[in-house]
Amino acid sequence: MRKSKFSFIRNPGAVFFAAVFFLVSSCSAKAQDSSTGDSLAKAFSEAGLSLLKEKVPIRDFSLPTLTGDTQRLSDLKGKVVFLNFWATWCGPCRAEMPSIDVLYKQYREKGMEVLAVNSGELQSAVHAFIYNNYLSFPVALDSDGKVSGTYGIQAIPTTFLIDREGKIIARIVGSINWDTPKIHTALEMLLN
Repeated sequence: MRKSKFSFIRNPGAVFFAAVFFLVSSCSAKAQDSSTGDSLAKAFSEAGLSLLKEKVPIRDFSLPTLTGDTQRLSDLKGKVVFLNFWATWCGPCRAEMPSIDVLYKQYREKGMEVLAVNSGELQSAVHAFIYNNYLSFPVALDSDGKVSGTYGIQAIPTTFLIDREGKIIARIVGSINWDTPKIHTALEMLLN
């Protein structure tokens, strides 16, 4: 009797069952991912925000911070990142800052990081603004505007939400109140 190279397959029925099981599991996982994505999109929509049709890779950068450190965006991978481009002279930026600070204080222990990128201002002006308004989130200084240019910033404030995989999932142009129950619900889904 000649041995087949597939002689390890002693029970073809078991192989068939295993193949069907893996196929169904794969489809079930995709359906669950799709369902989770649909739930997240619905939560964001109900909060007045929309998700991008497809996730976009970040454009990595390193910028000095107000504390004198250097922040590299890619170092925040594994966290949900609230990346906000702003300036002290921008009224709408100033208006949304307190609600961003609320999010930072509430969700930083749950894996969310806020990084406010100031566009084109002197460190002293930015520091005075943050200090006088009792804001606690990290601020990076894009003094030459290169990072703002890389991100295609044409209006401020502009906010990007980045998932734990380091992919941009939303882009919001304009000032909003981030401290609402519906936005909290959407962010909590993103954090889980």
